[in-house]
Amino acid sequence: MTRTTGGHETDASIAATTDGATRARATGDGLLELVAMVGRLRGPGGCPWDADQTHESLVQYLVEECWELIDAIESGSREEMIEELGDVLYQVLFHADLAAHTPGEDYDIDDVSRHMTAKMVARHPHVFGDREAETAADVVAFWDDLKASEKPHRTSVLDGVPQGMPALALAQKLLGKAEKVGVTREPTDVASAPATEEELGDTLIALVASARAQGLDAERALRGAIRSLQEDVRAAEA
Repeated sequence: MTRTTGGHETDASIAATTDGATRARATGDGLLELVAMVGRLRGPGGCPWDADQTHESLVQYLVEECWELIDAIESGSREEMIEELGDVLYQVLFHADLAAHTPGEDYDIDDVSRHMTAKMVARHPHVFGDREAETAADVVAFWDDLKASEKPHRTSVLDGVPQGMPALALAQKLLGKAEKVGVTREPTDVASAPATEEELGDTLIALVASARAQGLDAERALRGAIRSLQEDVRAAEA
């Protein structure tokens, strides 16, 4: 098992976990076993492959496991969901154990967990504080303010958006960010726009097929349009 490093729980963090403490004790044994197993595999006498890995070498596996989990969510069975959630969890535990035994990093899964607890407490003042929110829309409305106070060094709505996201997902996320500074893109005419996700999927496939037939790279084309959108956003923020 990885060692536990420093880090102090705040009163809010303790309050956040108090109500679920009994359930956590009842259901946490399997998680502790997995943490211990990761430590065994990466420790002396363990697996040479596991011991050789770095954060960077594991990136490809994390990406692959996330996509496999998405497949399981969209079309898989309960058994597939359990397996794929476990694969993603294993990646988290692997990175944490690696950090716990890498000079200069010195954090482990307890530090990761405590940080996440504190973050979620801060992001839910309507649950752990005195702020009011009756609907999901109310919560979304003040999340941006909370995130801004957490990361004051971010000066653009684009800061923190992973540029490595698939182009279509990135475009959808950036359109939402752009709207916050008054930058928009005209949507397709409502009369001809797809009315359902199934129709939208067919339309997107048809566009890609058309691009392919003309020798155009649909991914590159969309990323070019995304760069243009981001330039407009930064110009609006200047």
